[in-house]
Amino acid sequence: IPLDGRQKTSEVRLHAATLTAVPCSSTIPGVNRKHRRTLASLLARPDRKDIRWDDFISLMEELGAEITAKGGSMTGFRLNGRYAVFHRPHPGNLIYPSMLKRIRRYLNECGVSEVEDAQI
Repeated sequence: IPLDGRQKTSEVRLHAATLTAVPCSSTIPGVNRKHRRTLASLLARPDRKDIRWDDFISLMEELGAEITAKGGSMTGFRLNGRYAVFHRPHPGNLIYPSMLKRIRRYLNECGVSEVEDAQI
């Protein structure tokens, strides 16, 4: 969205779903606070060990990913022309640190590399 003369550059935030500039507001359209927190947790360093698989699935749906169940615990994701398969953690619901690194790399390849205004 191009800026008009009345808006300052500092009043622009990044929209996490499409990574386009949108005017500042109390909420970022299309991505709610829960999804922004999940994305911030996925991208946080050092790696967090408390990210739930269900929250990751919800974030990917919100970002517009096509999600397909493969076989067993495999789940396929297609986002921005990139495809990846991740295994659902079991018996628990928390994402393993090794998978978190693969998820972070996949999100970077898809162009989802940062989120602003995520208050954890």
